[in-house]
Amino acid sequence: MFKRKIISTAILAAIGSVALPHQSYAAESAVDEDVEIIQVTGIRGSLQRSMDIKRDSSGIVDAISAEDMGKFPDTNLAESLQRITGVSIDRAGGEGSRVTVRGFGPANNLITINGRQLPNTTGNRTFDFANVASESVSGVQVYKTSDASVTSGGIGATINLTTNRPLNSPGIKASFGVKAVDDQSTDEGSVTPELSGLYSQTFGDDKFGISISGSYQERESGMQQFLQDQGYRASDYTNTGWGGVPAGAEGGTNRPTSGIYSNPQQPRYVFEERQRERVNGQLVFQYQPVENITATLDYTTFRTTIEEQHTDASVWFNYAGDRSESVWAGEPNSYPLIYSEIYDINSDADYRDTSLTVGAWGREEVTDSIGFNLEWIVSDKLTLEFDHHSSKASMEATDPRHGTRNNIQLPSYTRSRSGLDLTGDLPGIAIGNIENFNPSTMRLSGSWFANDKYDSEIDQTQISGDYYIDDNLSIDFGIAVNTVNNHYRHTQVQRPDWGGVGVEGDFSDIDWRQDTILDKFEAKAGNFEGTATQADYDLFNTIFFADFDTIVNAAELADPVANVDSLYGDCKAAVGAAAGPNGEGQFCASTNWDAATNRFTEEETQSAYFQVNYKGELNDMFFDLQVGLRYEKTDVFSKATAPGYSRVEWNEDTATSVTGVTGIETLSQSADYSQLLPNINFNIEVVEDVMIRAAASKTISRAGYGQLQGGTTINTGGSLSGYSGGSGNPGLKPLESINYDLSSEWYYAEGSYVSFGYFKKDVTNWITTGTIDSDIFNLADPLNGEKFRAAQSALGADASNLAIRTYIFENFADDPNVQPNFDENGELDGGTIVGDPETDETVNFRINVPVNGDQEYTIDGFEFNIQHLFGESGFGGIFNYTLVDSGLEYDNDSLDDTEALVGLSDTANLVFFYDKEGLQARIAYNWRDSFLNERRVNGDLTAPIYTDEYHQIDFNVSYEVPAVEGLTVFIEGINITDEYVTSYGRKEELIYNITQTGSRYGLGVRYNF
Repeated sequence: MFKRKIISTAILAAIGSVALPHQSYAAESAVDEDVEIIQVTGIRGSLQRSMDIKRDSSGIVDAISAEDMGKFPDTNLAESLQRITGVSIDRAGGEGSRVTVRGFGPANNLITINGRQLPNTTGNRTFDFANVASESVSGVQVYKTSDASVTSGGIGATINLTTNRPLNSPGIKASFGVKAVDDQSTDEGSVTPELSGLYSQTFGDDKFGISISGSYQERESGMQQFLQDQGYRASDYTNTGWGGVPAGAEGGTNRPTSGIYSNPQQPRYVFEERQRERVNGQLVFQYQPVENITATLDYTTFRTTIEEQHTDASVWFNYAGDRSESVWAGEPNSYPLIYSEIYDINSDADYRDTSLTVGAWGREEVTDSIGFNLEWIVSDKLTLEFDHHSSKASMEATDPRHGTRNNIQLPSYTRSRSGLDLTGDLPGIAIGNIENFNPSTMRLSGSWFANDKYDSEIDQTQISGDYYIDDNLSIDFGIAVNTVNNHYRHTQVQRPDWGGVGVEGDFSDIDWRQDTILDKFEAKAGNFEGTATQADYDLFNTIFFADFDTIVNAAELADPVANVDSLYGDCKAAVGAAAGPNGEGQFCASTNWDAATNRFTEEETQSAYFQVNYKGELNDMFFDLQVGLRYEKTDVFSKATAPGYSRVEWNEDTATSVTGVTGIETLSQSADYSQLLPNINFNIEVVEDVMIRAAASKTISRAGYGQLQGGTTINTGGSLSGYSGGSGNPGLKPLESINYDLSSEWYYAEGSYVSFGYFKKDVTNWITTGTIDSDIFNLADPLNGEKFRAAQSALGADASNLAIRTYIFENFADDPNVQPNFDENGELDGGTIVGDPETDETVNFRINVPVNGDQEYTIDGFEFNIQHLFGESGFGGIFNYTLVDSGLEYDNDSLDDTEALVGLSDTANLVFFYDKEGLQARIAYNWRDSFLNERRVNGDLTAPIYTDEYHQIDFNVSYEVPAVEGLTVFIEGINITDEYVTSYGRKEELIYNITQTGSRYGLGVRYNF
């Protein structure tokens, strides 16, 4: 066996709650009964325990250990994980949410708790760390190389969270904490509480133990965002029609004459407030009737409730009017420094809309798991273990009226010109006649209320064993059955009256709060400085907020007899005065799940593994060799239902709506596959304290549950760009990766080491998006028929949609499919044009289907890490850097989609700390380079979306009060420099998203005994 210092062995044995699989018995037997176990706490103790796990593992494993009972290094598990080499995180609401390992995104990493896979409600295999309180976790292990005994599913890594077990810490132990949190991202300015506690006790000569832990958190947070979610329409320079700009001087300064150029579509400023309540709890019973048998029964629950309020202000570029004031740069891949549209205003009907969009929704996520584990040390040669858990997770709306997502649009038709300045750090939206954008000019437009419901269940049974032949040779073996059921339902109540209904002033009596926009952002907006008409533009700097239910009440009054395609009948939850006799209304979500989009999958995996472990000595160099093989067979069954439709309505200048539910269609599909997953790990101590590791393996990562779900659904909105839809594919094969790892580690002092490694992954079966053409439902397209072509013939091919609609309303008034609206003065005020099967062509839907690609990609990279303790001074530091590459880059100069991998980026971390005589302080710097975040494939919106490089600084300081043993006070800060996340398109200037979530500070006390 490796030569270890006695203190290192003792520390490893003392951390039973963070034991590696199949090593606990060996560690216990390696410790002499007369050795005094010294429990080192604090930052230094945590790093020492994590280093020992890394050093004594059979493969490449990184770990994080609790500093003390109930005290994890960071307030968020994901924030702790990002300190590990090769691990980077995605944030949601300013909090670490999901992890990427060695360039593989959240869906390609498997997260387990105590070796068990838990259900989730995301529709894929990602795990949201924000739902788990850090106080509930005692350790985390990140398996970067394969071990046959570890559940498959993580190509990037398998990450295991471990929780407290009372028999591992005999006696009475407890930890209680309270914290006040000030989240500076919210306008509410509230301080919210966090409470946590853990109590563990053993009885009857340590034969029986009980542990109970819990945490409660309230959080009030906010978000300020610039959003261009409709993207930038990219065109070949020859496009001068809709979606493009005129050629020559009419197209602006430096209008490109070659290559491609991109135009903005719908820029908006978004403000959201969020309230979160999170409850975690775990109850554990352990019984050891005899020394060699241990039984564990545990119950775990995670409950999270989130309420959100959304308000955004936006403009829609119509690709009309005079655009000669646009300024272009960057040929042959051009972008607008300034994009401008000036409209010819002859009457009120020529004004464009400035839109206020409001929404409020909430969801509750619940996970419950009950498990039983029985460990039997049959003899000094054989150990057997049985483990079973049944777990359920669900997600549904907190308020059935609001659903899980909604919006109501309130446009003000007062915009005479509009522009977007992309020269500043924050895109500056500008509007002509902005002084008339206010509630007195707003009217009702379209709305939709979506309701999603997820249910997931997992039953997992594992039987494993270790057989120790002698001090050098042992065998691991096991079998398991894992059944995962996922059920997803979706309803959508939609009013497709995007052209506007009611009259101006329908919402003027509401108690509105007027506020400014641009001062809420740290980034400064472009302001058209230097342009000849700068004085003619007013930066969009006004927004209005009001209670959502009050807006719903006014909307019910403004449109009491709405043209609603609820898909599933009246939602029967109206709160306005216009509610029907049974309470039915149009501004609420449906809970008629019997008629919903309804998708179900069942995935059953049977597995078996066999692994040989050998330890020996080669020329005075101690080594160990691990060779394993895992076999898995997976059966997938999918059943899906979705609504059918009967017509297409053209009710807005630039968009159509697919409406008229005809019924529910059902489809069932099944598939299966099997895998042989070999692995080999070799470790050798070439000189004392210097380790060389080599590993090779095959691993898999399964398709997301949403991708496996069969059935076809279509997007109910269309335009001149076309119509789209989506379908799942139960026959998807998992990603397969052949992995190679080589690393070296030098443990040169107590608590200090340096490591350097290289990894390579050859991956096949990448899941990409295939597209098929479908005339599903045989719907007539009002944008492609005799009336539309007659208008184009009379007005010219470059005629705007508004002009074409007006022509059809005026010249086909007797057609029953042409339904104009008139205002109180009898003037034309929009209307609806319904597709006519007799004269219009059939709609072609471009259906996106996930498929396995046949190309192999290689991802490789280097990892470097140094951890150093400066003797007994109390000071220490950590620095790590990961470089990852695939050799593939997205072609930003092409209109075609490019084969490129998302999520790949270099990362680095720098941590300094002090830990001595009860004072602990840590400051951490985290950096992630820019990376391809999405390959958006959607007609002329096909484009890459990149996330810009990002860094964040966090700190925490704690002090053990000498006068009260066990009492610690602490303060912590997250994102103290108030950094924000930015995403962009083909050029860095084409900003898709700027999200600002602010800083967060906490002040609290913790008491341990």
